[in-house]
Order: sequence, then structure tokens, then C-alpha cells
Amino acid sequence: MPRFSVIVPVHKVEEYLVECLDSVLGQGGPDLELIAVDDRSPDGCGALLDAAAVRDPRVRVLHLPENVGLGRARNAGLDVATGDYVVFLDSDDTMTPGLLEAVDDRLAAGGDPDVLVYDYARTYADGRITRAASSHVFGAASPAVFDLAARPDLLDLLQVVWNKAYRRDFVTAQGLAFPAGYYEDTPWTYPALLAARSITLLDRVGVHYRQRQEGGNILATASRRHFDVFAQYDLVFAFLDGRPGLDHWRPVVYGRMLHHLNTVVSRPGRVPPGDRREFFRRAAAHCARLRPAGYRPPAGVAGIRTELLAQGRYTPYQAVRALARARRLVRR
Repeated sequence: MPRFSVIVPVHKVEEYLVECLDSVLGQGGPDLELIAVDDRSPDGCGALLDAAAVRDPRVRVLHLPENVGLGRARNAGLDVATGDYVVFLDSDDTMTPGLLEAVDDRLAAGGDPDVLVYDYARTYADGRITRAASSHVFGAASPAVFDLAARPDLLDLLQVVWNKAYRRDFVTAQGLAFPAGYYEDTPWTYPALLAARSITLLDRVGVHYRQRQEGGNILATASRRHFDVFAQYDLVFAFLDGRPGLDHWRPVVYGRMLHHLNTVVSRPGRVPPGDRREFFRRAAAHCARLRPAGYRPPAGVAGIRTELLAQGRYTPYQAVRALARARRLVRR
């Protein structure tokens, strides 16, 4: 049984795939299996994966009969994983050298906790590498192993699946799986952190997150599929519904949800302009249904904006947003 199962869903990344695979297969330290899931990629990715499997017996390739999307492709890899821990990596990104050895050392020191979290850096076509703004979270004083109550600031991190190692037995026990649609990381990462009894941090950049300029990031593509974010948070709150012992986290998760909804609707190139008023109507109904007792909005402009969004008040929200933009320009 390998120590790590590294699951890599693959679709239309022929230009970057070899670098991604090499970054995994070049890892030293513990045994690993690389499960590459060809999500019916229309380019040469399938052939590249088959060639990698011929060269290296640690590579297992799954060719899906139809394109199912990122989340379900990950599920397909998870179904055949045999490692003690599961690690996800997107096929246009890369692991940093020595990551899995460092992860293994940290896991062993912590008695094999449920979840380990490491940091990432953004990489750009011009060669720049910029560590995520969350680096201070990893440098803060912390117990070696803890649950989320000791470090609730972990919920302030970008909730992505690919900066963590998950004990596979824990994943199975919690019934974690990825849904279809955009923002598929959301119903995985929140439940994983909320349910974990033991978490540890590794203050190290583990992934280089490629910033693609040619529209490769689907979340930066204008589409009505950004409305999927509502269904994904329904799944998060359904997870909490089944675990009354986690009820005290509802106000925190609700606040993070509002922050996320604000990001989705305010970032250019996501919700099409003609659909933004509908997004606000959906947000109002969604928030009215999920708003927990005890939630208090943050102070300042951020709190005003998220409350206007939660109430579906599109015109005042736009006015506050314009005022905030003007103030930023004046300060510059």
C-alpha cells in the first residue's frame, strides 16, 4: 500500500501536463501512486498519460468514456485510490520538490492526523512566483496538532482542495465526495476542516498554482454556471444538518459564504452583466433560508456590502461598491 495517492484530473492541458506529472514522479521519500484521470480530453493528453504509465509503474491512468467535469473526475480517482493519504493536484499546476517527503515527516510527527494543510504560490508566464497572501496563517503560533476550534482562521484561507493531504480512512468515514458544477471544492474543504479531529500545518509552499492568461481558469470565465455556488453551499449546510455537534460553526460558515458570494458577483468576468440582478435575487432567497441565529456581519464597508447582497439590494450594493472604488483611487 503506498503512502500517498496523488489524484490528477486531466482535461485540455497538453501544454502543461508533462511538467505536472514530472513534479509528482520526481518526489523523493515515501511510496506514491499517481492516479491520472483523463476526463475525455480532446487533445493529446490521453496519449501523454499512457506513455507516462509505460515509463513508470506508479502511474495509473483512467480514461473516462465521457467528460464529467473536475469534481467527478476526482471522484473516479478517489474510487481506486489505495494510499494512506490522498493528495489532489490540478493538471496545469506543479508540486514543489521534496513536498511529499516533508508532508510525510510532518504526518508521522503528528501521529497521522486527519488533514494536513500546506501553502501555495502563484506562478506567472513571465517567471514571477508569488507566495499566497495567507502565508502568515502558517507562520502563526499553533499547537502541533489541533482541531478547527484552535485555529478557526483556517476557514479564512482560499478553500481549495489541492493544498492539503487527507487521511483516506477519514475521507471514507465522512463520506466526502465532489459534486458536479463550478466551485466543487467548497462542499469538500469546509466539511473536511469542520469534521477533522486532528489537523496539522506545514509552513511550506507545496504547489505552484499556474495563472493562465488564455482563459484556462473556468472560474474567470463569464457564465451562468457561477450560479452553481448556491447549490454547493446547500451541500455544506446539509453536511452540518447531519452533524448537530457542529452547529456552532454555522454563523462562521455563513459569513464565509457571504464573502464568497460577494467575490463571485463582484469580480469582472464571472456572472454575466445581464444576470447580476438575478444573482442578487437568488442570493436574497438563499441567505434568508440559511441565515443562522447569532450571525453578526463584520464592521465597515465589507459588512455593509455583504448585508446588501444578502438582502438582494442590487442598486445600493452597486453604489457602495462605486464609492469604495473611488476612495481607493483617491488614496492612490
